[in-house]
Amino acid sequence: MSWLLVLPLLVPLTTGILCLVLSGRTAQRVLGLAGALGLLAAGLALLTQVQRQGIQAVQIGNWPAPFGITFVADHLSALMVLITGVVAVAVALFALAEGDQSREGLGYYALGHLLLFGVNGAFLTGDLFNLYVWFEVLLLSSFVLMVLGGNRAQLAGGVKYFAVSLLSSIFFLVAVGLLYGATGALNMADLALRVDRVHPGLLSALSMLFLVAFGLKAAVFPFFFWLPASYPAPPAMISALFAGLLTKVGVYALIRVFTLLFTHDTGFTHSLILWVAGFTLLLGVLMVLAQGELRRLLSFQLVSHIGYMLMGLGILTPLALAGSVFYALNHMIVIAALFLLAGLLQRLQGTTVLVRMGGLYRPYPWLAVLFLLPAFSLAGLPPFSGFWAKYTLVAAGLQAGQYGIVVVALLVGLLTLLSMGLVFAEVFWKKAPEGARSAPGGLAGLVLPVGLLAVLTLGIGLWAEPLLSLSQTAARELLEPSGYIQAVLGVSR
Repeated sequence: MSWLLVLPLLVPLTTGILCLVLSGRTAQRVLGLAGALGLLAAGLALLTQVQRQGIQAVQIGNWPAPFGITFVADHLSALMVLITGVVAVAVALFALAEGDQSREGLGYYALGHLLLFGVNGAFLTGDLFNLYVWFEVLLLSSFVLMVLGGNRAQLAGGVKYFAVSLLSSIFFLVAVGLLYGATGALNMADLALRVDRVHPGLLSALSMLFLVAFGLKAAVFPFFFWLPASYPAPPAMISALFAGLLTKVGVYALIRVFTLLFTHDTGFTHSLILWVAGFTLLLGVLMVLAQGELRRLLSFQLVSHIGYMLMGLGILTPLALAGSVFYALNHMIVIAALFLLAGLLQRLQGTTVLVRMGGLYRPYPWLAVLFLLPAFSLAGLPPFSGFWAKYTLVAAGLQAGQYGIVVVALLVGLLTLLSMGLVFAEVFWKKAPEGARSAPGGLAGLVLPVGLLAVLTLGIGLWAEPLLSLSQTAARELLEPSGYIQAVLGVSR
């Protein structure tokens, strides 16, 4: 069943190629949705296979590891692929209803699936240099999507995005080259067996290069400045895809290398990660309170909540890592829902500037509910999914005696609730400003994907045990990498 491991790559690659070949708009739209559904099915099949038979690995071309191209699926990567499929389906449904003919004609569907191809490649690769290659696939496809349509805001955001991504790639490539020079290996399982031979000082220096490279991609403190300048620029169907997926690739890479490779001096490396998490949480949410435009506000929320995902990595206990995994998976769904909702609100009122919005509660009470479901989850209120993720991280912090980061995490949760409450008051509760745009019809297609994601986050909150159990299994595999090494190399650590 090793073909299941490459299926999440083949589905978006084939879909992207077919969308390039077929020029008909209807054919591309059908393929776009079919490809997203196919990716979701492939992710579910892969996760089922990993649950039944353990960590899966395949060597492309039958070249034995560590010499060939290796793909590996453990619970973490399989879960990330599955939620990528969920986000892809929601965005595909929204794009169908949006009907952006200009961008569809410029290759939106092909580029979107090539982006998914790169995302899943990053989640499944077992080789550091190939991870760099997958990041470059992400950079090219996401940059073109960022500037697709060519308005001034998109071009300005695209330039910032490309410059930071290029800088991140340079750091990553230098770090990979130095690590290869020190170990003679690039396969991550093989590296896990060899890093102990590297001088601890050199290994710590290399870990900092990887922290900077992946921290830039994840938009953590102090590297988050580019994200709020870039993500609000493209249309909602693109910004939601970016918000749900791209920073999580950086978070995934940080979790992978700082559990598999850089565990030689956790008192230094992971304590630093914990400080980064705290500053990311706090500064991100403080910037949220200063925003007057909805998509930029959500971009800073995205930045802030990356800190929760790093919090568990910094604490580095089974419960803490399970909280990080749970939080990342939940956040992919929640933030994508909120960015899509921002697009829906812009369609309704012609703007996302908060002072120019209002009066939506009376004519659209159901829309207010759709906003509150992911907003409450983001804030961590029970019984929503975000509550269980935050509860797990706070409990892990208390168990580990990390009281400072626990206080920060709780404070950020309160400030998140305050900020989302202010958004609700501005958009739904206050009266519509004079001269506000009248609402158009035909919103059902746009509401459907937002509703699906909102209901999903409520469902995860009400039945949190399955996802929490999977997250705990993923955490155990990360902290005990012998199974990963055994699956790839056939030897134990």
